[in-house]
Amino acid sequence: MKKKLRNGLLIFLFLLLIPQMVWAGDMQVHFLDVGQGLSILVQSEGENLLYDGGGRDASSYVVSYLQNQGVQQLDYMIASHYDADHISGLVGCLSSFPVENLIGPDYVHDSQLYTSFMGKAKQMGLKMQHPSVGDVYPVGSGTFTVLSPQNASDQDSNNSSVVIRLDNGEDSFLFTGDAEHDSEEQMVSAGLDLECTVLQVGHHGSASSTSWDLLQAAVPEYAVVSCGSGNSYGHPDADTMEKLQSMGIQVLRTDKQGTVTAYSGGNGITWDVSPCDDYTPGNPDDTGTMAGDAGVAAYTYTQGATENSQSTDADTQDLGDGNSDQETEAEQQVWISATGSKYHSRPDCGNMNPSKAVEMPVDQAVAQGYEACKKCW
Repeated sequence: MKKKLRNGLLIFLFLLLIPQMVWAGDMQVHFLDVGQGLSILVQSEGENLLYDGGGRDASSYVVSYLQNQGVQQLDYMIASHYDADHISGLVGCLSSFPVENLIGPDYVHDSQLYTSFMGKAKQMGLKMQHPSVGDVYPVGSGTFTVLSPQNASDQDSNNSSVVIRLDNGEDSFLFTGDAEHDSEEQMVSAGLDLECTVLQVGHHGSASSTSWDLLQAAVPEYAVVSCGSGNSYGHPDADTMEKLQSMGIQVLRTDKQGTVTAYSGGNGITWDVSPCDDYTPGNPDDTGTMAGDAGVAAYTYTQGATENSQSTDADTQDLGDGNSDQETEAEQQVWISATGSKYHSRPDCGNMNPSKAVEMPVDQAVAQGYEACKKCW
């Protein structure tokens, strides 16, 4: 009788905990090597989502890759925007797979390719869906939420990119297409949840994307750069890679590693290859801009001055009245971000924008209600 009561109590407690538990199945996210373009395949519980299809030269590769992954239909096809290096491959996929939902931004692109794309969609009986910010769609064991654009325009196709955050349990991916600083600023200013485990670096690593504000809001553990080896644009840009490196974000690159695949079980990401952490720019002669270097340069100089100052203070305190340990702890300098409630041991721990960091004594930070950042303390 006691055993039955105990088992019954355990089952009752388990049922109470179910609403608080995060359930997530397996999900694979493939960042395809389509050269100077973008294409991402998401697979989970028999459902498939294709975000962009790369350029014309990659069309047959994308179709072949999807077939090799067992794709028989696409539950979602998303055109981030209508530039050729993003939708050419989608035309081929429309001819090869049934598509349940076709999603794209609400503007008309002045190109023959766009006309062919829309014509093929109509021939397949598909109507382009133009989602609103905040719309949520189920896909396999997860969901994706539309974060941009607030307003699409044929005058600014990059900033009209459909940006989505894909969630699978505690794992999340941010797909940004070619969204640039204006789109990033709108998302940050709107207070949208941009935090992610994996960031698809916007516009192939161009300096016009991946702002400090976006990185501070997203705080990704990994960043994937999709670009072509030796491309004529010099992608990725030195400034962008400098930001990723200064924040300690692990990097994977299709120009260096080919197609890379992330595996999510809902509680941590694994990869089919290790991050290359290659922060070199696409153009070896690109040394970055003064504006891009300023934040890191200022940090390096200030850090050096602080370390020297602390060293000098410590040496002087050793000659004092025996209270050196207490004085050193009280005068220890920490870093405060422009927003947030934590203080940091360094301005580039990955949870803040180092160019906007403010230094102050730790006792002052504590007095103002700040708590220690768990990542860097």
